[in-house]
Amino acid sequence: MVNITEDLLYTIKLLQMEWVEDLAQFRNLTFRKSIKDKVQAGVCWYPVQLNKIKWTFSDQLVIEISVKETLSNHGFHSGKSISLFSNAQENDIQSTYLNGVVNNVKGNVMTLSLNTESLPDWVSEGRIGVNLMFDDTSYKVMTSTMNTLLASENDRNAYLKEVLLGFRKPGFEIQESNPSSRLNEGQNKALELINNAKDLAIVHGPPGTGKTTTLIQAIVSATQKFDQVMVCAPSNAAVDLLVERMVEAEVDVLRLGHPARVDENIIQRTLDARVLAHPSYKEYKKLKKAADEFRRKANKFKRSFGHAERESRKMHYYEAGRCQAEARQLYDYMTQSILASCQVIACTLVGAASSLLKGKFFEVVFLDEAAQGLEPATWIPILKANKVVLAGDHFQLPPTIKSREAAKGLQKTLFEKAISNQPEAAQLLSLQYRMAAAIMGFSNAAFYDNQLKAALNTETHYLNEDEPTLAFIDTAGSGFMEFKDRETLSVSNKDEGKMALTLLKNLLKRVGTKDSDNKPWKVGLIAPYSAQVRLLKEMIATETEWSFFKQMEQDLTISTVDGFQGQERDIMLISLTRSNPQGEIGFLADTRRMNVALTRAKRKLIVLGDSATIGNNDFYQSFLDFVQQEGAYHSVYEFME
Repeated sequence: MVNITEDLLYTIKLLQMEWVEDLAQFRNLTFRKSIKDKVQAGVCWYPVQLNKIKWTFSDQLVIEISVKETLSNHGFHSGKSISLFSNAQENDIQSTYLNGVVNNVKGNVMTLSLNTESLPDWVSEGRIGVNLMFDDTSYKVMTSTMNTLLASENDRNAYLKEVLLGFRKPGFEIQESNPSSRLNEGQNKALELINNAKDLAIVHGPPGTGKTTTLIQAIVSATQKFDQVMVCAPSNAAVDLLVERMVEAEVDVLRLGHPARVDENIIQRTLDARVLAHPSYKEYKKLKKAADEFRRKANKFKRSFGHAERESRKMHYYEAGRCQAEARQLYDYMTQSILASCQVIACTLVGAASSLLKGKFFEVVFLDEAAQGLEPATWIPILKANKVVLAGDHFQLPPTIKSREAAKGLQKTLFEKAISNQPEAAQLLSLQYRMAAAIMGFSNAAFYDNQLKAALNTETHYLNEDEPTLAFIDTAGSGFMEFKDRETLSVSNKDEGKMALTLLKNLLKRVGTKDSDNKPWKVGLIAPYSAQVRLLKEMIATETEWSFFKQMEQDLTISTVDGFQGQERDIMLISLTRSNPQGEIGFLADTRRMNVALTRAKRKLIVLGDSATIGNNDFYQSFLDFVQQEGAYHSVYEFME
C-alpha cells in the first residue's frame, strides 16, 4: 500500500495531466477557427437572439439569449465562463466583447450573467454570439488545495486526510437517537450514523432511494445542533436543487455563486439579494451615489485651469475616494453579517474556495453527489470541516475527465476511496421508491448485490395492468447498422432511430398519452451518443411520419445519459445505437453510465439494441440473460410491418 504522501502526489500529477489535456482540447476547438467551425465544435452559439435583459441585484446584469435550433452537442452549462461578442465592425470580434458566466441552459435558450452594469451599443448594431472561454481558475484552486493538504501535519486536515484515504479509522460517539417519522428504517440508520460520526459519515444512495430526502433531514438536525454548516455539490444545478429542498424545510440558507436557475426561489437566497434587503443597504447606495457625484464634478475640469479649480478637483476626488471607501467598508460589513447569520452556506465544491469564506470553519460539511466530484475539488470544502458527510452513489455517473491517461486514476473519486476504505462509516439506503421491481431487477443484481427492495408504492408503477414494465427489443439480424462520423467520431443508427420512434409511438397510442388523472406521461428517449440524439430530434422536427411527437413536446425529452442524471420519467426508451460485426461497443462499456440509463424509468423501460454486438461483453450478456428470465426479450421482427 502506498503511503499518504505518494497517494496525494499521484493525484496532483493526474490533475496536471487533466489540466494540460483540457486546455489542449479547447485550443484545438477554438484556435484560428471560424465562427462556423466553433459552432459545429460546440464552443460557440451564433447568431443569437437577445430575448430579455434583466438587472438583478448589486451591479449584475442578466440576459436571456436563444438560437433558432437546439444544439444538442455543446459545452455550455451553468458556471462556465463565456464571452458575448459582436461581428458588427468588419468581423473584428476581439474589439467588441463582454465577459460573463452561464447561469442556465435549457434547449435553445441560455441565461447569462455579464460583468457590466449596462449593455454597450454594439449589442444592437450587428449579429451577436457567445463564445465559450477556457477558465483555469478551478485548476488553480484544486492544485493549491492539494498542496495545502500535502503540507498539512498535526492538524484537523492531516487527521481527515488519513481517515478519508484509509490510513486511520474514523471515530464514533454513540448519542441518543431520535428517528424521524418521515424516513424509513435505512434512512434513519443513515441519520443516526451522521449524528454519531466524529469524522466521517457516508450515505450510499442508489437511484430512487431518497438520498436527498435523507440528506436534508440530516442538515436540519445539524442546524439544530450547530450555529452554521456548509452544504456543497459538484455542479451549480445540484446545489440549486439542495437549496430548493432546504427552503422547503424552512432552513435559512445562503447560496454563494451563480445559481443555475434564475428564479425567485433561488435568487432570494443569494448574497446579492440578501445585501439588497439589508437595513444598511440604503446608506450604502447613498454613499455610492455621492462618490459618483463627486467624481463627476471632478471630471468637469479639463485641460488648463487655475489653482482654485485644481484644489476644487482635488477636493472632489478626495471626497469621492472617501465615500467609496466608506461604501466598501459598509458592503463588507453587510456581507460578513449575512454570512455569519445564516444557518447554511451552500455552494459548489470549487465555490468553497471563495474569498468570502477565507478563514471560515464548519463543524459539519455535507457533500452531495460526491461520487461525481473530482477528488482534488472534493478536498476544497473538506479543508474547512471538522466532520465530513459524503452522499452519493459510485455506481452512477463518474466525473467527466478529458485525459484518458488521467482518467485511469481520477475516475476513482474520494467518495469511492472513502467507502472502500471505511465501510463501517457507510450506510446503504436500500428501499427504492421509483421503479417497478422488474425495472430495478438487473441493476440491483449487477451493482447492489440484490440489497435493494422495491417499496410498496412501486407496485402501482405501471402504465396499465396489461402493459409489461420491461422489454428488450433485439435488432440482431435486422440490418440496422451504425454510422460513425469521421470528424466527431460520434455514432448514429438511423434504422434503429426509426424503430425507437415507432415503438414509442405505438406504445403511446396503445396506452394513451395521459394517466388516469389526465396528466401527461413523462417520456424520455436516451441514446449514449450525441449523434443519435441529434438524429432523433431531426427526424421529429423534419419528418411528417413523426409529427405525433410534436404535440407532446413538453413531455418528451431526448438526450444523452448525462442529461438524465438525477431525473426520472414514466416511460424511458434506450437506443443503444451500436451495431457492427466487430462487436465494438465504445461508450456502452462504461457500465456506470448504463446503470443511470437503466434506472430512470418508473413505469416502462424499453431497451433497443443489437444482441450480436453487445453480447460479447459480460455485463450486457448478463443483461440479456436477465431479460430472458423475466420473459422480456423480443425480436425486432415482432414489431416490423
